[in-house]
Amino acid sequence: MSLDKATVAKVANLARIRVEENDLEPLANELNAILGWVEQLSEVDTENVAPMTSVAEMSLRWRDDEVTDGGYQQQVVANAPAEEDGFFAVPKVIE
Repeated sequence: MSLDKATVAKVANLARIRVEENDLEPLANELNAILGWVEQLSEVDTENVAPMTSVAEMSLRWRDDEVTDGGYQQQVVANAPAEEDGFFAVPKVIE
């Protein structure tokens, strides 16, 4: 895929980015270089590559999945400007 000045100007307009007329051609060249790298990446054979979440081999520690109320309701509402019965109190906004 190759981008020309008109396409770059349209994308800049859609992104609400002001690009001067004399900067359109260099920007088009840079974007074309980036798209070239993306095309090169799509040519890499990843058939036998296992998916990974980190460069270091690790496993997550498991814990019991227990549902609790947290046990610190008073600490949470302590910062509230207004509190009522352990809940945040907010002014009425709908009549």
